[in-house]
Amino acid sequence: MKEFELKYGCNPNQKPAKIYMKNGGDLPLQILNGRPGYINFLDALNSWQLVKELKEALGQPAVTSFKHVSPTSAAVGNPLSEKLKKACMVADIEGLDDSPLACAYARARGTDRMCSFGDWVALSDICDVTTARMIKREVSDGVIAPGYEPEALEILKAKRKGGYNVVQIDPDYVTEVQETKQVFGVTFEQGRNNFKIHEGLLENLVTQNKFLPDSAKRDLIIALITLKYTQSNSVCYAVDGQAIGVGAGQQSRIHCTRLAGSKADTWFLRQHEKVLDLPFQKGLGRPDKDNVIDGYINQNEEDVCADGNWQKYFTRQPEPLTEAEKRAFLDQVDGVALGSDAFFPFSDNIERAHKSGVKYIAEPGGSIRDDAVIDCCDKYGIAMAFTGMRLFHH
Repeated sequence: MKEFELKYGCNPNQKPAKIYMKNGGDLPLQILNGRPGYINFLDALNSWQLVKELKEALGQPAVTSFKHVSPTSAAVGNPLSEKLKKACMVADIEGLDDSPLACAYARARGTDRMCSFGDWVALSDICDVTTARMIKREVSDGVIAPGYEPEALEILKAKRKGGYNVVQIDPDYVTEVQETKQVFGVTFEQGRNNFKIHEGLLENLVTQNKFLPDSAKRDLIIALITLKYTQSNSVCYAVDGQAIGVGAGQQSRIHCTRLAGSKADTWFLRQHEKVLDLPFQKGLGRPDKDNVIDGYINQNEEDVCADGNWQKYFTRQPEPLTEAEKRAFLDQVDGVALGSDAFFPFSDNIERAHKSGVKYIAEPGGSIRDDAVIDCCDKYGIAMAFTGMRLFHH
């Protein structure tokens, strides 16, 4: 296939629209089902690069959930505890433990379920039946993978009344070294960011604490590769083989750190016993549960525990999750990794990261206030590596 005509571009008024190869060659993908749009393909191609690099760096199946050209999470295929399965809403999935790809999907899709509503999924490996069954029951726009088991493909084709977008990518495709794009009629050209993220980047430990266990190295690599495909400025928290909080596209780095930290906190609090034991009414949909859980944890627009509200969601009125209970729970969290796509200009980022259990940090370094940032890490016993590598993505 040389080109594919799109319904429209980013918005319905942006016509005509298509994807094609500038060199006139064949597209490195096949559309097996549905009709993906402009933003779908932006998500598909960025997300595929992320999982491909994660698989190459860590040697495990990898999955990411993408939304508006940034990842909501990314994960490798570590097994899930029973509590984590419940928090990710996958405790009922038979055969989950037997499929590392399905475990990676459960983690990636289960991390920030509100942001993943209507996501694009990228799989590093051939999609198996277990993973396809899990994708089928979530609200999602499409999936990209290097291949699909026949039964898995039929399961996905049946999603969204037969209109679900299924794309197969050539896993051996290598893009050109130079890349271009146009803005307001002006053509930009640059060398593609082919920088490989690996453990060697974590050797320059600038803090008093110079201990990085293998689990921290894995999580820092996940954070950094996730940031490589996240709209800048960006910060990523990761633990246990998955990104648990991504702060994307903020002009101020502390806002990135706060946003990602609040998502990480919500992720942890989803595993609080009060949340796991919420008495949901039968028949309440998964997206509705996600919204209610977020409201229960963060006391957002609606007090879901209030009289007149709780009856819409629960079989009995639940006790609120108090600020003191949340803080006590989060104070037990430790061993979280954090990556930043550029240097931290102020120590306030470290103060905020510490509140979410961060113990390991990787950032480029190079700020005139590096000393203050290092001192703050030393105050909390945090190990920080200067990678010397910036990861802006626009």
